[in-house]
Amino acid sequence: MAKRSKARELAMQMLFLVDMNRDVNDDAVLSMIQERIDDEELQKFSWSLFSGTIRNRDELDQQIQKAAKNWSLKRMTTTDRNLLRLGAFELHHFETPNSVVINEAIKLAKKFGTEKSSAFINGILDKLNKQAALEPTEQAPPAEETT
Repeated sequence: MAKRSKARELAMQMLFLVDMNRDVNDDAVLSMIQERIDDEELQKFSWSLFSGTIRNRDELDQQIQKAAKNWSLKRMTTTDRNLLRLGAFELHHFETPNSVVINEAIKLAKKFGTEKSSAFINGILDKLNKQAALEPTEQAPPAEETT
């Protein structure tokens, strides 16, 4: 397994854990990441995926809900819901190529999800990716003129 794949897998497992047990605190998650990954850079990567996803969960859930017509987040399996959150976060906040993010999420869905999870994850993340590409980019305000 590729190193960054392992870091993503662990971030997803920690998201699942916190989703199932809200009493698990950040210190416990960070400790588990450090115990399971030896490389400090990969620990940082896994932690930033986890913590960023948690920090942006409400926004991510809104994006997912919008893309997943006829599927409420509560109706999704815990694995699928957290894979979508993780994938959406990495799509929008990291410079990882979008195809890599989606392929990694599909692999995790095949490993941890149901028989239909990989197709579901692929479809929703693909929609989120296309929606992001269509959204207008924020333009910087005009520079002030100095005279």
